Amino acid sequence: MGALASAALLFPLLSAAPSATAEEPAAGALQRQFAAAAERYGVPQSVLLGVSYLQSRWDAHGGAPSVTGGYGPMHLTDAVTALADAPHHSEGGEDARGDDARAPRVGTGAHAPADVPTAAELPARLRTLERAAELSGRSAEELRTGTAANIEGGAALLAAAQREAGLPASTDPADWYGAVARYSGADDSATAATYADDVFDVIRSGESRTTDSGQVVTLAADPEVAPAAGQVGALGLRAPVRGAAECPRTVACEWVPAPYEEFGDGDYGNHDLGNRPASQSIDYIVIHDTEASWDTTLKLVQDPTYVSWQYSLRSSDGHVAQHVALKDVGWHAGNWFVNAKSVGLEHEGFLTSPDSWYTEAMYRSSARLVRYLAKRYGIPLDRQHVLGHDNVPGTVTSSIRGMHTDPGPYWDWAHYLQLLGRPVTPSAGPDAGVVTIRPEYAANQPVYTGCVTAGQACAPHGSGAVRLRTAPSADAPLVKDIGLRPGGQDSTDGVNDTGARASTGQSFAVAERQGDWTAVWYLGQKAWFHDPKERRTAVDARGVVLTPKEGLASVPVYGRAYPEASAYPAGVPVQSVSPLPYKLLAGQRYVVGGRTPGEYFFAPTFDTAGHAVVRGQEEYYEIQFGHRVAFVKAADVRISRV
Repeated sequence: MGALASAALLFPLLSAAPSATAEEPAAGALQRQFAAAAERYGVPQSVLLGVSYLQSRWDAHGGAPSVTGGYGPMHLTDAVTALADAPHHSEGGEDARGDDARAPRVGTGAHAPADVPTAAELPARLRTLERAAELSGRSAEELRTGTAANIEGGAALLAAAQREAGLPASTDPADWYGAVARYSGADDSATAATYADDVFDVIRSGESRTTDSGQVVTLAADPEVAPAAGQVGALGLRAPVRGAAECPRTVACEWVPAPYEEFGDGDYGNHDLGNRPASQSIDYIVIHDTEASWDTTLKLVQDPTYVSWQYSLRSSDGHVAQHVALKDVGWHAGNWFVNAKSVGLEHEGFLTSPDSWYTEAMYRSSARLVRYLAKRYGIPLDRQHVLGHDNVPGTVTSSIRGMHTDPGPYWDWAHYLQLLGRPVTPSAGPDAGVVTIRPEYAANQPVYTGCVTAGQACAPHGSGAVRLRTAPSADAPLVKDIGLRPGGQDSTDGVNDTGARASTGQSFAVAERQGDWTAVWYLGQKAWFHDPKERRTAVDARGVVLTPKEGLASVPVYGRAYPEASAYPAGVPVQSVSPLPYKLLAGQRYVVGGRTPGEYFFAPTFDTAGHAVVRGQEEYYEIQFGHRVAFVKAADVRISRV
């Protein structure tokens, strides 16, 4: 989880496995179900398909609920059934601020779990399945578990929204803009309109994909459709409080500020005032999941005794709330160097609920926000700058084991990178010196354990991550991470164990190839993953790599790029340049993400008068060293292009 890992959950998700009795549907069955439901309720088929694509990409998820309690291709919500008390779903006890110059700010607080609410206490967007049952005559169980019934329920909701707006059941999709906006469940006009715009973008461009049940569904492109966007004004929704929010116009965004407050005795919260990018460049965007519901997330970030991040994104409709100005520094990543040079995005979700899922609406909204931030600050759209929280390194050896593991192995990085306009594609011919991880998400289903109970297998689910072994064999032990396990024990298949994991979009230098196996340099060792020619789990790539300079048997690896001692002015305590327990050994190569001077943002007090940015002469390279990135001194290595 991100900053909220240890927070009490309002109503965390139950993990639900697909039905063991579910039968494989006949080819074309899902397409026919959309057609039948559209005809029955008088909804243009393209509108029904477009809405479903934005919610689920036409996947049924085996009847399991989304992070907001949505079921099936139409994402009909039944939060009372889907959500119940469960243990929190991320491990780690990191100090979210990640700076030992002041007292730790661990992401915990006195937030007692709330009772699971009744249906009447939930917003309408979290109980659309109940309304769909009334309109369609289908039972709640049918709507949760049957795709045909679920699609009918969604069509019934759209038809009802059209009637309630006083509009006819037109065959022209352009006449359904208001109904689509209503379907989003958003309570503000900007979010509803953004959602409807996305649906009609899909209708204009068309889509075709194979769903998680193996069904091919196609929405033919209708490039000329021009929806009646003015219809959203008649829905009676509130205007968003955009205020000081820094967002692109292409996302629905409002300002929900995190407090900057002094408590006395030198304590304050929950972020630091800064002057970025004038004082320091913003080089990273960190992707988190909240490990809490939307309402709990907003309550926590507005608690001055808690921690902070720049943006939260809502699963159901992609709505964005900004909490900390981009010039200021949030406490979210557990590494002060990264915090001082990053923007944190929290996504409503739970990393170890493998059958839960993030909506297309949230993925798209997040991608637009990240593209905006990347353009504004010149941040490369690659996996060494758009980091998961699970890719942020511990600052020193003692902090490695406490680092968080979200958004975890179920975040669809391949789809996200495609939405960012940077899909993972080959950039070199066969047998290149670098590979970029890219398994087929739906088909790649490694066994993880510990989603609900320690040691017990999680429900099968697609994943963007691959396992790394000590030899080219499925029976070989997983590689070791001596930072996570100083005793030298093997890594495990635990869902929160990142010690032997490579994730989609990450690039590594090739160490060796044998048949259907590829080895890369990883945490100072040779690490093998299954990479069969008929279904590659990585693509060949070009890249800049580094290795120790001639004559050096090894070089130290760091979790932060701090300045040399001589760079610190009087009054600013020197921060130790403390290496991690790993070594980069002679003959090994690692992919370079960028070059940066050593920097330290000194901000231990509420009074900003004494704050300072210390910048040294010593420079570092960021590298993809393991599942997490790391830093090495430029003076210790030589670089080359492969």
